[in-house]
Amino acid sequence: MISANMVKELREMTGAGMMDCKRALQEAEGNIEKAVEILREKGLSAAAKKAGRIAAEGIVDSYIHMGGKIGVLVEVNCETDFVAKTAEFRSFVRDIAMHIAASNPQYISKDEVPESVIAKEKEILRAQALNEGKPEKIVERMVEGRIEKFFKEVCLLEQPFVKDTDKSVQDIVNEKIATIGEKISIRRFVRYEMGEGLEKKQDNFVEEVMSQMKG
Repeated sequence: MISANMVKELREMTGAGMMDCKRALQEAEGNIEKAVEILREKGLSAAAKKAGRIAAEGIVDSYIHMGGKIGVLVEVNCETDFVAKTAEFRSFVRDIAMHIAASNPQYISKDEVPESVIAKEKEILRAQALNEGKPEKIVERMVEGRIEKFFKEVCLLEQPFVKDTDKSVQDIVNEKIATIGEKISIRRFVRYEMGEGLEKKQDNFVEEVMSQMKG
């Protein structure tokens, strides 16, 4: 069984993402040294070493959903103008914009979620657990588990990537860092939805955007 401490240890050793570490440990059947080799072979540990670099280049791209129902602007940074102009990088940024259109994240990362929002969500989750009749002694543990699910719903980097839901957006970013060889960071985005805030029938924009991404 792969424990959280094993994942933490591997992450500290390599700097790779949590899910990458977990998958490497599973592939290595719990062998830490073998898991390190797996991450190095995939270039994922090297990607983490680039995290301290400055990414001041990049592009702002847009995605407008068919019919003008949803619009997204996103800024993604890299280290050099050369990479920013490549088709691979531009395609990656377009995928991120389309993901934002489909999944409607509220924040880029956990660090951006205000403490007041987290506290309020924990209060709601605690009440839900108590209403379910769960024992007081395990309620806090349940709340911590459920708040992680909340982060996966509202934080871009934590969300399952719409084109490959087995990976998070952070996993996709790490993989792209490994292939491009530069630090990449999603700096900011804005998403507009036609009629947002107005009472209207619900459309399944996720399915529509997904159909375009697969097309």
